[in-house]
Amino acid sequence: MQHLTILTTGGTIDKIYFDDKSTYQIGDPQIGEILTSLGVAFAFDVRSLMRKDSLHMDDADRALIREAIEQQSHRHVLVTHGTDTMVETARALEGLTGKVVVLTGALNPALFDRSDAVFNIGCAVGAVQSLPDGVYIAMNGRVWHPGQVRKNREANRFETAG
Repeated sequence: MQHLTILTTGGTIDKIYFDDKSTYQIGDPQIGEILTSLGVAFAFDVRSLMRKDSLHMDDADRALIREAIEQQSHRHVLVTHGTDTMVETARALEGLTGKVVVLTGALNPALFDRSDAVFNIGCAVGAVQSLPDGVYIAMNGRVWHPGQVRKNREANRFETAG
């Protein structure tokens, strides 16, 4: 992989908290700074499509994500996304051709000390350059096809559906 296109949509990975009552706002995408600080050996660009909590995403938002992926000249696309509806978005993206698309996010904001963001991004970067064309989700150290995964809200992790 020589180039990675990154599309950001918001979600917990980019949340900034303001007070003790957990009031938050979705801030600037963090992934570019993370990859730069790690000194990755590939070119990348970051395009912010929206700054939404995934619970507020709808079919029009998913269509926008799909269109943005289809318009990319590069084969490798990573999408940062909120975890609550990541699976639904991944399913809406299935059927794309000529692209490897990996969705990832974080269960804790990237700016938090013990966030899973860097680990999930690293897993997603490894997945996007080693998998065949298709749509995948990379979370919690695993990679799934969209039809094989679910978010377990009680355990606050992703797991095999079934």
